[in-house]
Amino acid sequence: MDTHSRSFAKALSWRVTGTIDTMIISLVVTGSIKLAAAIGMTEVVTKSLLYYFHERAWLKIPYGRKTPGLMPPLKKS
Repeated sequence: MDTHSRSFAKALSWRVTGTIDTMIISLVVTGSIKLAAAIGMTEVVTKSLLYYFHERAWLKIPYGRKTPGLMPPLKKS
């Protein structure tokens, strides 16, 4: 299970990547560096928080997880 700080660190590292992408796309679409930066800075905050809470929610969902079980007893020959 991930700790809260690990989930937060993952959210930040992903947001840096996503924000650079958003700023480049915004720059291409708007042609404005100021507007691209404003869009990028806004989305870095909102999407970091959304990702963090999304990660924490998924930790409570058992879907697709393998639970560590006991090893079956060895067969005697």
